[in-house]
Amino acid sequence: MATTPADQNDAAEISYGTAATRIARKVGWRQLIGTAIVLLIALMFARYSWHVPLGVDAERAFYDVRLLMTAPRVPQDPRIVMVVYTDETLEATARRSPLDRSLLAKALTNLDKLGAKGIGIDILIDEEQPEDAELIKAFQGMKTPVHLAFAANATNGVYVQPWQESFMRDFLAKLKPGNVHPTSIRIEADPDGVMRSWPSRPPGLPPLLSNAMARGEPKDDPRFLTYHGSLLYRLPQRTDRPVFSKLPIDLFALPEAAEMLRGQIQGRYVLMGGDISDVDQFDTPATRLSKAGESGTTTGLEIHATMLAQELDGRIPRHIANTALWGAAFLVIVAAVLAGFTELSAARNAIVIVGSVALLVATPLILQRAGFDTQGLPMFGWLGGWTLAFIAASSAGRALASDERRFAQSALGKYLPPDVAKQILRDPDKLALHGEQREIFAMFTDLEGFTQLSSQIAPAMVAQLLNRYLDLLSAVVLEHGGTLDKFVGDAVIAFWGAPISRPDDADRAIRAAMAMYEAGERFRREAPPGVPPIGRTRVGVHMGVAIVGNFGGEGRIQYTALGDSMNAASRLESANKKLLTTLLISGDVVARSTLKCVRPMGRITVRGRSATPMTIYEALPDCDLVQAAALTKILENFDQGDADAISSLRTMISQNPTDLALVNLLERLERIGPGGSYALD
Repeated sequence: MATTPADQNDAAEISYGTAATRIARKVGWRQLIGTAIVLLIALMFARYSWHVPLGVDAERAFYDVRLLMTAPRVPQDPRIVMVVYTDETLEATARRSPLDRSLLAKALTNLDKLGAKGIGIDILIDEEQPEDAELIKAFQGMKTPVHLAFAANATNGVYVQPWQESFMRDFLAKLKPGNVHPTSIRIEADPDGVMRSWPSRPPGLPPLLSNAMARGEPKDDPRFLTYHGSLLYRLPQRTDRPVFSKLPIDLFALPEAAEMLRGQIQGRYVLMGGDISDVDQFDTPATRLSKAGESGTTTGLEIHATMLAQELDGRIPRHIANTALWGAAFLVIVAAVLAGFTELSAARNAIVIVGSVALLVATPLILQRAGFDTQGLPMFGWLGGWTLAFIAASSAGRALASDERRFAQSALGKYLPPDVAKQILRDPDKLALHGEQREIFAMFTDLEGFTQLSSQIAPAMVAQLLNRYLDLLSAVVLEHGGTLDKFVGDAVIAFWGAPISRPDDADRAIRAAMAMYEAGERFRREAPPGVPPIGRTRVGVHMGVAIVGNFGGEGRIQYTALGDSMNAASRLESANKKLLTTLLISGDVVARSTLKCVRPMGRITVRGRSATPMTIYEALPDCDLVQAAALTKILENFDQGDADAISSLRTMISQNPTDLALVNLLERLERIGPGGSYALD
């Protein structure tokens, strides 16, 4: 029956829903809900950390650092000069507040003759003084455009009283007509007292000082009239030459002295105000991050100079849209969840964490350098949100992985020894997903007469006996560090040396063979009443190169070993029946082993290896080392042509009349002669 796209979508939704339910059950609904809540908190923090207590402090600090790291280093600005009242000026004039207006009047008159492009005055004329008439006359005679400071009570009620505002308005009215214009000297610090942004423009105030002075300049951008973004500070190329030059106002009191400074004034914008140690001083990102006492603070006049220079340069950083900030926060959380859920080794996990942190730190820096306004970009929020999401996802991932690990370890534990299973779970690469050439110790077993036995008893009893037998032998393999390949009827196929090899794999394989024989004997003794006699367990072990890995088709694979070594081990197991032995071990295995509990049983050739005789040994569960040494000597003498070797073997047989393997060995030696090899069919 054909399916429609709608049916397929429904099936997909059911599949996804089932998967989600299965994950929820493994992780636990309570932890899943808790994880979702933490992820939501992480997302909100990654977006709104600039609005969270403590978070905003960290964000401001990070912003200050990247602002200074990307700030251009420039020579002294040739467009702007500051003419300032200094502490020395106050001492010389014996005036502090208000400032000496007679000195201001003289300086304005002399500056007007020096060709300045414009003059901005960051001094409020907000109360009557005896020298006001002199100052008014100077203002009325100005040919250079002058922008005089103005502030309103409505927008600066702390420092400007209504009567002061009224005086300023009356004073400005007296200057009309003329070339003097009111200007706002408003600046705004952040709650931590640092100047980072351009001020707001409340209605009712005249144009901002920088807007007024830069009007008509080639790079003047109308957007600066309402711009409320970041102040872009610049750093001096040389510590002894600040970005803006400062000249004491005293130098311009006399015409002769002022004329000598024409080169410092002509064609420039002149900003006049105070550079007094305890008045109108502010923190900037540079002063905040500087060492104590190194840079001090910055005057309000220099803040205005910075804004004027930024406007003259036309530097308006690009705004980052709110949707982009939400998208970035979402991506940060998704990346953290993926990193947390992905199970990695400790080294790779460290690389992911360090790399993620580096990317989150570098991205705002790159954006700042590329001309974006990153004030408001939540770098600390990203780091905090990523950390919260990573911890939450890791916790949920560990719960899920723990359940899967228990299942995987249980499954691997049925085929691999516990320590090997644990190593593979820690480092899955150890279990190759493709064939690889490995040197292994292969083992085949067989339960003598089981096929005939199974036809004599009920199927249920056959299953019970077989399961019990295979369970005993599987346990032996795993206890000795072997890998279970498969079961073929009553036969167990196993190997050592893959997926993880050990130096003593040869010893482990031989010990496992002897333990299997003993387990088989115990199985025979414990057979239920009414079960016909059960035969012995026979084992063959050989060492050689095999192709080991996962083989099979899509969706169904088996970890197994392929190659001549597996075939040779199978032939050795089969040879037990004809040689009347139980535990045949190839000479290659014995050569790698440190065990002495083996006795030589001559040489044989098996089907498929007729050109390569195999020296074989029989493992001795009872470990009769005296007999093993004596038999070794007899065979060495026989191969050297010693006629008495056969007699010595007959004597050994007479002492062990029930040892049918020795009898069989005697018959083979008499047939093949010294140095020969007995061919098995």
